[in-house]
Amino acid sequence: MEYGVNTATKMRFPGNATVRRKTLHRWMNDLLGSWEQASVAQFIILTAHGHDPHQEALSTLRTRSARVVTVDIFALDFTGLLESGDAQSHGGELDTSLLLYLAPDLVHMERAQDYVARRPSRVLPRQSPGSLGRPSLASREKGERLYKMIFERIATRVLV
Repeated sequence: MEYGVNTATKMRFPGNATVRRKTLHRWMNDLLGSWEQASVAQFIILTAHGHDPHQEALSTLRTRSARVVTVDIFALDFTGLLESGDAQSHGGELDTSLLLYLAPDLVHMERAQDYVARRPSRVLPRQSPGSLGRPSLASREKGERLYKMIFERIATRVLV
């Protein structure tokens, strides 16, 4: 699912949309319930969105008996894998590297521009097209290392 719970913003970006916490929670519970009826016994919900209401909606999912584990990708420690040191940037080094590895045809590096806040902030600079971070530091090779690390961490913590 490409959408989640976001903070309302005055800045408009093409394709930007949000759902309410209640909507995400109900929708995910409906899906899990349907899959549970089809005999799925374990769910791993992956998210890469650290907004508290979004996390709350996912952390309170319920099933009758299936195991539900929610993993926030950004909660992983990326120390030593990112030059920028900021895993939670939006459209920055981490996101762009992963996409260069997973879906390179969707990435247009010639259009990538770095937008960094002057002080720690989640507020986008005025000139940003909706991103925050350093996509110029991204590479396919870095994306492959990041993907493998994410997969291994999830496998060792969740798939037991």
